[in-house]
Amino acid sequence: MSPDENALPRTEDEWRVRLTPEEFRVLREAGTERPFTGEYVDTKTAGVYHCRACGLELFSSDTKFDSHCGWPSFDDAIPGRVKEIQDHSLGMARTEIRCARCDSHLGHVFHGEGFTPKDTRHCVNSVSIRLEPNPG
Repeated sequence: MSPDENALPRTEDEWRVRLTPEEFRVLREAGTERPFTGEYVDTKTAGVYHCRACGLELFSSDTKFDSHCGWPSFDDAIPGRVKEIQDHSLGMARTEIRCARCDSHLGHVFHGEGFTPKDTRHCVNSVSIRLEPNPG
């Protein structure tokens, strides 16, 4: 997929053509996949996780950890690739994370849980990302 922002869909109808129905529901409508069902929950493969909608590199496998929450978890994003937005959609304060290039929903970020030395958990829907394994 082209990293050129001009090649990205400009309307939701264009996104709907590019994405599967489940990808569209999660990435463009801020849906959530069921816990423990995503393809990357238990993946240990070394590589880089890209936005499934636009291909932007978002997370390194070096930052992935087992949080046992039901979704892939990363303690850091590649700098400048993920933006944070306050989310009060469920009557509580959370921080949504979106792709910095295409504004697609990735999941939420949580601080202060004590899982890693960075004390951060980017809780990401598997359907929002695609792993490109390291060569070799």
